[in-house]
Amino acid sequence: MPCKTTTEIRVRYGETDQMGFVYYGNYALYLEQGRTDWLRKMGYSYKELEAQNILLPVTQFSINYHAPGRYDDLLKVETNLVKIPGVKIEFSYVIYNEENKQLITAQTTLAFVDKLSGKITPAPQFLIDAIQSCLDA
Repeated sequence: MPCKTTTEIRVRYGETDQMGFVYYGNYALYLEQGRTDWLRKMGYSYKELEAQNILLPVTQFSINYHAPGRYDDLLKVETNLVKIPGVKIEFSYVIYNEENKQLITAQTTLAFVDKLSGKITPAPQFLIDAIQSCLDA
């Protein structure tokens, strides 16, 4: 799908382990930044969704590590929508370093949840419309 974003993230010292590699758990944070940037590209923010009582908890997360990121690397996080959402939204990701070496590939699934009832709900129409506009562009 052509609705994708690229987010640049500079690896901070505190995000690395004793070996000088990006600590594996920090990649989940990088993917979250990619998702929030993707949502902004669609014209919305997590904050705006939450104000409309829509939550997006992660229900599935998988990652494959290909090479380590290191302190002060400038990473590119590519975030891609997998398909038009129903009650869940799925993303795929690739993170590259400055040499364009692939560091990780990952996938996440998030569910649309009504904040008031705590129940799964369909994706809001305004988001589906924004995605469709992106696909049509």
